[in-house]
Formats: sequence, C-alpha cells, structure tokens
Amino acid sequence: MFMKKYINLFLFLAITLILGYFFLGHKNFLKAYFLQSNSEQNEENAENNITEEKKDTIVKIPIVAESTYGGLMEQASTSPALANKIYEAAKPAYDLVKIRQGREIELTYDKDTSELKELTYKIDSEDELHVIKNSAVDSTSTTKVNEWQAKVTPIPYEVKIKVAQGEVKSSMYQAAIDNNIDIRAIIDLADVFEYTIDFAMDPRVGDTFKFVYEERSLNGEYVMPGKILGGYYINDGEKFEIYYFEESNDNKGYFDGKGNAVQKMFLKAPVSFKYISSGYTTGPRYVAAFKQYNASHMAIDYAAAYGTPVRAVGNGTITSAGRKSGYGNSITVRHNETYSTTYNHLSKFAVKRGQKVSQGQVIGYVGSTGYSTGPHLHYEMIKNGVKVNPLKQVTPPGKPIKDENKDRFNEEMKKYQEMMK
Repeated sequence: MFMKKYINLFLFLAITLILGYFFLGHKNFLKAYFLQSNSEQNEENAENNITEEKKDTIVKIPIVAESTYGGLMEQASTSPALANKIYEAAKPAYDLVKIRQGREIELTYDKDTSELKELTYKIDSEDELHVIKNSAVDSTSTTKVNEWQAKVTPIPYEVKIKVAQGEVKSSMYQAAIDNNIDIRAIIDLADVFEYTIDFAMDPRVGDTFKFVYEERSLNGEYVMPGKILGGYYINDGEKFEIYYFEESNDNKGYFDGKGNAVQKMFLKAPVSFKYISSGYTTGPRYVAAFKQYNASHMAIDYAAAYGTPVRAVGNGTITSAGRKSGYGNSITVRHNETYSTTYNHLSKFAVKRGQKVSQGQVIGYVGSTGYSTGPHLHYEMIKNGVKVNPLKQVTPPGKPIKDENKDRFNEEMKKYQEMMK
C-alpha cells in the first residue's frame, strides 16, 4: 500500500513535468510563430506603403490643328494669370506661340499640393523646353526671384548604334521595307547623299547600300532614328562614301573618304527623296532624264504628284516668278554670274521676284500649267547663258578637313568602316 502511494505520486509528478514542459515549449513556439507572422505582415505593409507612395501627376495635352498655347492651358483648367506667368518665363528661351501641331504639352502637378510645378514641350527632335516653378522663392526676401524659370535642354535619348543595309530591286524605299529599316532612316541617308545622287533617276536595280546610324529610345521604347554616322551607296558600280565628323564648331558635317566636304554648290535634284518616294509605288519615274530637242534646248523632267514641293538647288535670288508661255508658271533663280536655274509647269509659287532664297528652300509646287500633258517639273540649268546638262555639272565641295585633323578623321572613318564590313 505504501509502495503504491509513492508510485502514484511519482507518476503524478512525471505527468506534471511533462505537461509543463510541453506547455512552455508550445507557448514559445506560438510566440515565435506569431512574431514571425507579425514580422512578415509588417514587411508586406511596408511594401504596400512603398507601392502606394504618392507620385506627381502628369497630364499630356495633344496639340491639334488650330491649337493655341492659351487654349491648351485653358483646357487644362489653368488660370489665365498662371498661364501668362509661364508664357513670360518661357519667352526668352522659346516662344510658346510657336507650338506645332502633332506634338504635346506635358504638365506636371505636385503630388502633395496638386499645384502645377512644370511645363514641358519638345521643340523638335533634339531639344525640349522646361518651365519649372522655383520652389526657392521667398516672399519675405527683398531680392527679386522669378517664380517660374525656363531652360532648353537636349532630349535625354538612350542611343544605340545600328548597322543597316539593302539592295535596290525596285526602289530604295522598297529596299528599306524589305530589310525592316525605318523609312525615316532611309530619308536621312538620302538627304546626306543628295549632293551626289539624284534618287529620282540615278538608282539602278542591283545598287547596294550600307550605313551606320543612331537608334534613339526614351524610357526603353524606340522613338526614332538619329544621326547618320557613316555609310556608302554603290550606284551602277561606283561607290560613294559619307562620314560624319566634327572638325570644329565652324566645320562639322559630312565628308567623303578623302575628307572633302560632301555639301556642294548645287543639290543633285530639285525634288527631295521624301517626296519622290512612296509606300505604294516605286517612286516617280524618270520621264526625260536628258533630252536634246535642238542645240539650245536641254532639260530634265521629273514626274511627280501634283503639289509636290519644289526646292531651289542652290542659294540665289528670284529673278522671275510668273507665267511664261509654254512653260506655264515658271521660276528662275540666279545663283551667281555663271549659273541660273529654272523650274517650270508649277501649280503655284512660294516665292516672289527679287526674294533671296537658300539651298533646299521650297520655292513652288509641281503642277501641269503651260504645255504639259500631266503633272511634272521641267528643270533647266543655264551656264553663261547656255542651257547645260545639270547631271554633268561638277561643282566644288565645301571646306575640306585640314591636314592637321586628318588623322583624327581617319580614326573615326575606320571605326565605321569596320562596322560596315
């Protein structure tokens, strides 16, 4: 009996110890579990707080036909007084009256106050205007500080260097499409070669081209092609090369493989590639590349759509702009004592007699006035009073690279040549 009593006591104490140990361990386990859960919950809440952190509000207002700066700001519920302050601040850097259709005004509103804090406008493909509210303005200060300040800065593109190439089977435009090349890059390439190649008629089936250019992106999205850096075009077996080089602030642009400036006194054609090329055809056909009706009548006819812009092939003065018998609406540009050019059958004029014009400036538009069976440009060049073949006139290039800078130029050129191998 005595032994049974002690055995029962021993069992009771053992069970009590086991239950106590289990209880304490379980309690610590639960404590640890809840601490971990709370920690994870706090981390999740912190992440949510970061995600939900307030950001500035950005409103983009597209500029459509007949839009005005004042009208756009009114559309954004901006008071006339505030809109005028921003306009006056911007004016020394850029006049907002000049905003252009197809672009947009970007307004940024403060995340805390919801007040307008910045206006941004892309002036062109290279620069943008920023008009920013000056947060440092102190109303108690005696020093006058503008509440709004403006600056023009380069657009912060992300730039990649690309190489593209193609073979002309019907047109250069189609060659771009066949090789997934942005047509804007092809237009830029044609603009670089426009002193050497007339893309309305010079290209031949089998011609090839290759070039190095910039590809521009913003926020990881492709925007547009950038500068052409180097390239070549093989036309009917003859190779033409161009390379971009900055010798100095006064002499930068495109040069051939020998360091001679590509730019010349005359453009090769009075109609730009971007107007003579089309996504639906192979471009206007060369109707009469060079016809000699008699010893004194020579001309080049460009077939082009009605209203196609016609440009002056060189700097000069308009000596006539009016109706001229069989030529219909006609313009004559005197370039110097030796050369003048005429542009005939125009639908309308963009210049007046006596006006100074620059190379590439639009002076009129293709038409079918006078003796004409359809819209085209009848283009003539006169040298010392005699009509000559514009295709065979060789004019000196611009300023070449100086000898002391040739090594630097050759290094740049070789870099692009390696990329085009």
